[in-house]
Amino acid sequence: MAKEKDLTKDEVKAKKANEKNSKKAAASKKPKKSIVKYFKDLKSEFKKVVWPSRKTVINNTVVVLIALIISGIFVWGLDTLFATLLRLALGMSVTG
Repeated sequence: MAKEKDLTKDEVKAKKANEKNSKKAAASKKPKKSIVKYFKDLKSEFKKVVWPSRKTVINNTVVVLIALIISGIFVWGLDTLFATLLRLALGMSVTG
């Protein structure tokens, strides 16, 4: 901090520009190695994955479908209730 206060504004701008350029140069040199490293790491992570059995997948799917149906019926019931209340409040016929 004390060093930056001693520098002039032009020197500070030049220093920041040099830092940006050096970061860009460093980033442009890495892509090939980082992409290869990424896929090697990806492959090793996939080896660590414990995939669920067919029975587990089927059980979880059934649970999700049942929850979806129950929540759908609940939302439909609320929608019907509020629509009926709105029709009564506005003095319209309930039969539509």
